[in-house]
Amino acid sequence: MKMKKRNLIVAALVIALGAAVYLNWQFGGDNTLLTSSTKELGAAEYVNNDTTVTSPSKTNLSSKQSNYFADARTKREQSQDKVVDIAKEVLEKSDSSTDSKESAKTQAEKIEKYITYQTNIENLLKAKGFTDCLCCITEKGCSVVVPKEDMKKSSPMIIKDVVYGQTGINFENITITEI
Repeated sequence: MKMKKRNLIVAALVIALGAAVYLNWQFGGDNTLLTSSTKELGAAEYVNNDTTVTSPSKTNLSSKQSNYFADARTKREQSQDKVVDIAKEVLEKSDSSTDSKESAKTQAEKIEKYITYQTNIENLLKAKGFTDCLCCITEKGCSVVVPKEDMKKSSPMIIKDVVYGQTGINFENITITEI
């Protein structure tokens, strides 16, 4: 008998709580659950609200800038492929010493890791509003090239934050170049 009363009381409280939440939502005037918001998920908003990065810049890159990014990306990929090919050659040669094979394997893994970081950084920066960018990572640090038109007051911090988040490279070892 006590269990039935207790269950009945719990059920009544749950219904009352549900009704209170519904009425609060209905009469509160904030029906954002049903309407779409103009804000974008992941959009950066700063405390002093002087700069907000919400969507990619509407400006088109000049053909000179587009060519620069395409050429630089191609050259970067060619040099990285060359290093990986050399490492493969060393690994495939049976007369190579174990030290050189281990060194080649380590170098190939490092290049693979850098390629992944570079791709992630470039994609994240484009998502943060940059029309294009180029990222090059070395053992000494990271260089990021972006169009001059995309640079705002807060852009260096955004770029350094993305690079640090992906690679762990300290801010002082991150170079930003505008073209």
